[in-house]
Amino acid sequence: MRVKRGVKARRRRKNILKQAKGYYQSRSKTFRIAKETVERGMAYAYAHRKLKKRDFRRLWITRINAAVREYGISYSRFINMLNKAEIIMDRKVLAHLAMEDPNAFKKVVETVQAAAK
Repeated sequence: MRVKRGVKARRRRKNILKQAKGYYQSRSKTFRIAKETVERGMAYAYAHRKLKKRDFRRLWITRINAAVREYGISYSRFINMLNKAEIIMDRKVLAHLAMEDPNAFKKVVETVQAAAK
């Protein structure tokens, strides 16, 4: 029995070419080249979704470090004192406080310093 695959193949190719829209020259026109480019792009997207989490954590740590230095403490000492004081706040919240609400961050630092003594 003969199987005609035109519809499914065309749908698959159109989908790949739609994803390749905006790519340079034959990368958006030729199916074979577009397919390679789209697959590579998908791989990069997957990897960078994982790396994004690392990048944000580094940013938060940098912001906390900069804010804590004003009080004469290093980042690692501050985190150590936080743990000893049993204050459970993640780095995202601490960085947000340091940037958006310095008064609240100052109270957190004072609480931590008081608990450390």
